[in-house]
Amino acid sequence: MKTLLAGAAFSVSAAAAADSVDVRAGRLIDPVSATVLSDRRIHIVDGKIASVTAWQSADGPAAVDWSSYTVLPGLIDLHTHIADGSVGSSDPTDPLKHREAATILKAVPAAKAMLRAGFTTVRDVGVYRGLTDVSLRDAINAGEVEGPRMFVAGAYITIPGGGGSVAGPKVPTPAEFRLGEVRNAAEAQKRTRYLLEHGADFIKLIATGAVLTLGGVPGAIELTPAEMKAACDEAKAHGSYCIAHAHGAEGIKAAIRAGVRTIEHASFLDAEGIELAKRHGVWLDMDIYNGDWIEEVGTREGWPAEYLRKNRETTDVQRRGFTAAVKAGAKMTFGTDAAVYPYGLGGHQFAYMVRYGMTPMQAIQSATTEAAKALGKEGQVGTLAAGAYGDLVAVKGEPLTDIRTLEHVQAVMKEGRLVR
Repeated sequence: MKTLLAGAAFSVSAAAAADSVDVRAGRLIDPVSATVLSDRRIHIVDGKIASVTAWQSADGPAAVDWSSYTVLPGLIDLHTHIADGSVGSSDPTDPLKHREAATILKAVPAAKAMLRAGFTTVRDVGVYRGLTDVSLRDAINAGEVEGPRMFVAGAYITIPGGGGSVAGPKVPTPAEFRLGEVRNAAEAQKRTRYLLEHGADFIKLIATGAVLTLGGVPGAIELTPAEMKAACDEAKAHGSYCIAHAHGAEGIKAAIRAGVRTIEHASFLDAEGIELAKRHGVWLDMDIYNGDWIEEVGTREGWPAEYLRKNRETTDVQRRGFTAAVKAGAKMTFGTDAAVYPYGLGGHQFAYMVRYGMTPMQAIQSATTEAAKALGKEGQVGTLAAGAYGDLVAVKGEPLTDIRTLEHVQAVMKEGRLVR
């Protein structure tokens, strides 16, 4: 195999752009076995891992020399909003002020930033203008846009003027912003079917009020238990599943009983909710990083006072719930709410997860093996097993000693091709 200049930290030969590539990893974190291996050769063929073996100098030089770096599987963020293409704004009607083409064009650099930060797979959990996320996912899959592998919701299943609406009940919105709007269980079933038949991978339920919307109360239930169950049953009939935006304790429990796979935010999670999640095998996907960002940047930039008040009411209690859930052994995944803060900064959440109860390995597993299970893609992403996608990230230092290492990803490979 031909190589470029010896000694280049991230040198890559022509073979790396072909069907086969070998990566030399100085240290390799395997989240499946929770072990660290030294000096490994990762052999990738046609974009998928063929083998991981001890490095043998007799095999010849690797095309990608990461011998001075720690290598992990590509990271997974299960709570992003890339396709909306905008970062937290002081204007709650901002999504209405851009044409569809402009929204998608803004999403292109957002997708690139996420990928280059090491997130090779994401779940994009809802857009205001329906189905733009489907378009972005398909463009990435076709190689027309650089970005992570995406699984998308298509829209929000929400009550009129609820947490999935642009700016509350008093703002008129075009039809494409109301694709998931429902008023009863029959409509929830119908809207779920429509979204799945038009390209959505899963369904996002707005079970309770939201923090970053006007008029909603985060702890209050919005969708009824019957509406949520109708959506979950319909999704299951299509071979899919529902997730639930749920801040309030009763909304969390109602969504779990309705059959969701993951709970997003879980700000007012209580002991009963934790036990119910454990009993039903539901993952908790808690965005415990961005509360500090909203407080600092939102205050400085003049975000609506209602946003800031609700953020203060949910941030600390959410983190206490996170600690309790970790201690209780609940299933936890990595989700950041990317778009609240600038795309590409999601790695900052790892330090928060460790601060509030996880070991560094658990935090890494939340963004690899556990996230893959929640996606239903175990063995395909978040792992270095043979047959998985050739998604890798390289960092300086040792994340198991200093988890903040993951805030500074040095190189990224997706399906055997260097993207950074």
